[in-house]
Amino acid sequence: MNRFRPGIAPTLVVLALLPLFVSLGLWQLSRGEEKRVMLAHYAERRTAPAISAERLPATADPAYRRVQLRGTFDPEHSLLLDNSTREGRVGVELIQPFHDQVSGLWLMVNRGWLPWPDRRTPPVFDTPAQPLNLDAWVYVSPGATFQLHPDAQGDAWPKLVTAVDLSKVWPILGHDGFVHELRLEPGPAAYRVDWPVVAMGPEKHLGYAVQWFAMATALLGLYLYLGWSHAKGDKNNKNKENTHGNGHESNQHV
Repeated sequence: MNRFRPGIAPTLVVLALLPLFVSLGLWQLSRGEEKRVMLAHYAERRTAPAISAERLPATADPAYRRVQLRGTFDPEHSLLLDNSTREGRVGVELIQPFHDQVSGLWLMVNRGWLPWPDRRTPPVFDTPAQPLNLDAWVYVSPGATFQLHPDAQGDAWPKLVTAVDLSKVWPILGHDGFVHELRLEPGPAAYRVDWPVVAMGPEKHLGYAVQWFAMATALLGLYLYLGWSHAKGDKNNKNKENTHGNGHESNQHV
């Protein structure tokens, strides 16, 4: 039988890369399952009846819950969430403090996306002054921190931000507000509100997992092929040497 002889260098490469490829594939499968559960959770919450704002602080898991609001916006302290695009167009999301008159609770409401084609001029938006009845849903941030652009420091408003952590925003405004962002549903005061629930769907994670597992399989197959090829080559060389040696001995006898 041919001995399996892949060589030291290919063995080291396989030992380094094969576990990595397999672990990346498993991680993609795990992320895909997380996204699937998240989307199912979102769909269930979005079809459930809306709750009042006064129930939010006591709600253990507020993510994606629909909420009914009644109150007014604070037009003096707007946040412009940067790095947001729609169909290739650059823009920002307009986030404003909202005082719910029924519960007395302060909330940060995302009114949606609006275009900002020219960075030399501020984005154009208006804020209704009258009390409004609004429908919104709770968006739980994945844990980004509050970051101001360098030119947004100081007392000037609106402030351009790259991420929002409301536990750091409310002390700046002097309010003890709700710690999660609310996103408007289509209706009064809403701009473009077609947010994706997840940036990458479960099917993409599955596709990436298949790619990693395919790379692992190809690597292992190549490793086996090289090992048996080297063994076969060594055997052929040995047979040639034996044949040459036997032939040389025969010539000496003659």
